[in-house]
Order: sequence, then structure tokens, then C-alpha cells
Amino acid sequence: MSAFLDAARPETFQAGTSRFRPAIHFTARDTWLNDPNGLVFHDGLYHLFYQNNPYGNVWGNMSWGHATSHDLLHWTEHPVAIACDETADIYSGSVVVDHGNTSGFGTADAPALVAIYTSAYKAASEHRGRQAQCLAHSTDAGMTWQKYDRNPVLTRDSAHFRDPKVFRYQGDHGACWVMVAVEAQHQKVVFYRSEDLKSWDFLSDFGPANADAGEWECPDLFPLAVDGDPDNIKWVLIVNVNPGAVAGGSGGQYFIGHFDGARFLPDAGSLVAPAGLASLPDPQAGAAALQQCLWLDWGRDCYASVSFSNTPDDRRIIIGWMNNWDYANELPTAPWRSSMTLAREVRLTAVNGSARLIQQPVLADPCAGEELPTARDQMNAGTFELRNSTLRLPDPVPGSAQVIEAEILAGSAERFDFRLFGSSDGSEGTILSYNTTSAHLTLDRRQSGNTCFHGKFASAESAPVDLEKGVLKLLIVVDHCSVEVFAQGGKTVLTDLIFPETENPENWLSAVGGSATILKLAVSSLT
Repeated sequence: MSAFLDAARPETFQAGTSRFRPAIHFTARDTWLNDPNGLVFHDGLYHLFYQNNPYGNVWGNMSWGHATSHDLLHWTEHPVAIACDETADIYSGSVVVDHGNTSGFGTADAPALVAIYTSAYKAASEHRGRQAQCLAHSTDAGMTWQKYDRNPVLTRDSAHFRDPKVFRYQGDHGACWVMVAVEAQHQKVVFYRSEDLKSWDFLSDFGPANADAGEWECPDLFPLAVDGDPDNIKWVLIVNVNPGAVAGGSGGQYFIGHFDGARFLPDAGSLVAPAGLASLPDPQAGAAALQQCLWLDWGRDCYASVSFSNTPDDRRIIIGWMNNWDYANELPTAPWRSSMTLAREVRLTAVNGSARLIQQPVLADPCAGEELPTARDQMNAGTFELRNSTLRLPDPVPGSAQVIEAEILAGSAERFDFRLFGSSDGSEGTILSYNTTSAHLTLDRRQSGNTCFHGKFASAESAPVDLEKGVLKLLIVVDHCSVEVFAQGGKTVLTDLIFPETENPENWLSAVGGSATILKLAVSSLT
């Protein structure tokens, strides 16, 4: 542990908000976290590295924290993996398993894990004021790390060149490493290639395009088969933006296209504004175009989503930071502050002739492929009708998350509402509502409990969702301080934090302005 961090230890925080600590979302024990970093599967474990202040619960002293999991739901926190020091903070990046020992850090029989991360250099460094890419390696399965003695390995003499995602690319002319990073304040994704992870050559850049009002951060690039067809492969480029997301503040957009090992070319259906929304002269046109961009999540609290490397069966699984920079440092929790989203498996499907991402939360062991034994059924109802009436659902269980699966045939109802973590008198609750006239799904937390800790927190997020043969399908995961909604099989996702104040929360389902047929309603608790 560095002497710098020992000297930086702040005050001791008092516990008092443990009731908000989630049951199945990762939080650091008593410190701050933000972006997920270095997501990698190795030797039967999922490794989650993350931006961490090891000695405080606000942003600062950026280092890589570390946690591992067998099932992506239950995590074990480990000591800091890569620590900041007097010369540099450790910003975001990725981890690869160097199977071919191209770096020379391991052996052919015992490949090293190699972290590629951004150093944000301080005044004490000869690189002060710059951000550049660096290496560290581990030969004990990710538990301890050694920084490369010839860092940085890639610099552009830029103050905002960061967040490298590195992957192995197999092309017509052999294999190489590809780095996807950003020039954050120029809204550009930059691509580099390397044979050994140490020497890098520039390939191309992409952007600005679509949502470009804020900084571009935490990119990712990966191939997926459309509807499982191996002859129809598309590449997904994730670019997170802050501020300027669809719900305000931080958020993640994506593009679908082609990557040939050197250049990313987006499909026409991915581009709303090829030169970026900031180039549009009419603000109203820009606001309308923002709604047409491709968003990973329409809620306020999903940012910096990136995917795991080296996953079994080539599954593509992402995790995001469940927060928003608008109010991140002021969440009403202590001593911990901030959490990750659930792990989500992503696939591509054709929607109206264009490829689109779908996301599903990982609620079962990805290796075992079966339901976790910690799930407990609370309700499993058959088909019934609601007509201008309300149904009491099972209450949230302390110490557990709650999973609600519903399929609702709209009928004549004007809308149907889920009131989550509500009070008995109806004055408090988070409302998930579908309006059959506007075909919009809205997650409203304005009366969800404690919303006054920041002026931008009380909000209602809305996304366009079309019924499919008259049916709305929802999977809702409610943990102690969050709601994640996956609509129509994961074609649309909304994620919001909540901080309920009612002591005995209740859940309700209502049909308003007519009738709705409940085709499926299952509620379970998960610990």
C-alpha cells in the first residue's frame, strides 16, 4: 500500500444508512466507487475492478478497487489492486488474459493478466497535466499487480486521452491487440493496434456523432451475431457521454456497424446526426434527435457500462456504474457510496429491419445455467383481469432484492401502474407507469422517499415502448436503493436510484381508465 494513500486517509465515516445497501448489487464496504474497470473472467472467477477512493466516500485518490464473483450476484471485495501515488491517479481501463504471452509478462503455460489503464499525471510527474495509457500485470490470477517500469506506453500529449478498452482481434492478416480509447473533450473514439501491448500504432478515429454535448468516456467495441445468425455479425460501439444523456446528466449511447480491424463504420440506422447533435442549429431539433439516438438505458443511473473479457461461451456481459455525475458525491449513504448495476447479458436482434441491443439481467449462474437457490417465490398468479382496480403485491423483503415478471394485455385501460416501495397512505412510492395512448413507459421517483439531497434527483424518466400484439412484458428488479426495468425482453431499459423512507413498504399494481388482462405475474425475492 502506497505511503501516499496512507497520508491521504480522511475522517472515519459513521454508519447509518445500511438499510439502503443493496442485496445483489456490488458496493464497496466503506468507500467510494465509480466506473467498472478491467472486467475479466479467469480461472472460474469474474473479476470486477473499479474506480475507487480507498480512503473516502467521495471522488478522489483514484485507484483500482477489486472484487470477484462466481455468479455475478454475490461479490467478495479484495484489497486495492492498482493504487494511485504521488505522480498519478489511476483512471479507467481494461484487463486482458495474454494467452499468447505477447507481452512477455507471463509464460505460454501461465499467461499473465495485463491491465491497460489511464494514468492521470500530477504536478510531481514529468508528464504532469497529461493523460496517457499504462500497463500493469498480474501472475497470481489478478490478486496482486506490478506496474510496468516503462510506463506510459502510449501518449498523445493530451489532457483528456483516456479509458482504454483492449481486445484481441483476429483478421485476414492475423491477430493483434486493438485499443479503443477516447479524446474525451473532442468527442472522438480513437483506435490503435499492437503486437505486444507495449508499442501502439494509430489506426483511425470516429466521432463526433449523435449525442456529443458532453465528454465521451469509457468506450467498448465487440461483435455480436444478429438473432444468433453467425453469417450476420455486427459490431457494437458503446460510448458513454456526460453530460448530455437522454435522461439528463450521465448515460450510455451505442452505435451498430462494421469494424475491419482498423476503422469503425456505423450503419446508417445508427446515425441520427453524423456530425453530432451539437452541430444542429435548432435546439428543439436537437432535443428531438436525442430521443432517436440508441441508448443503453433511458434512466438516470446507468453510466460507464463496459463488457467482460474472456467470458465462457463468448457471452457478452456488461456492468455499469449505477449513478449519475449530477449528484454522485451527495447520495445519502454512508460509509459506502455508490454501486454497480446488475450484470446484463447483451444480444443483438432485428427491430424494424435494423439491429438493436437487447439486455437481460444475469439472475442465474452463467456457468451453471440454472436458477440460483437463493431465489424464493412470493407470488405466481394465473390469468386474471384488472378493471379500474388495484392489486396488492407481495411486500419487499428486508435483506433481499425483489424480481417482478409481468405480461399485461392492455385492453381498454388508459394506463397501468406499479407502485414500488410505497407507503400505506399512498403519499410515497416509485411509480412505473405505462401509458397506452402515448406508448411510453415512465419511471417516476419524484415521491420515492428522500429526494431532497440534490436539486436534480427528483425526476421522472420516460422511454418509448411499443406493445407487441397488445402486450407489455416487464422484468423489474427492485433492490434496497434501485429499480431496474427491462421492457419487451430487454429492448428498452430504465435504471433509477431510489431512497425510500417508509418503514413498511408496500407494492401495488393498478389498471386505470379501463381493463387490462394480466397474463403473467410472478414475484420472487433474491438474496
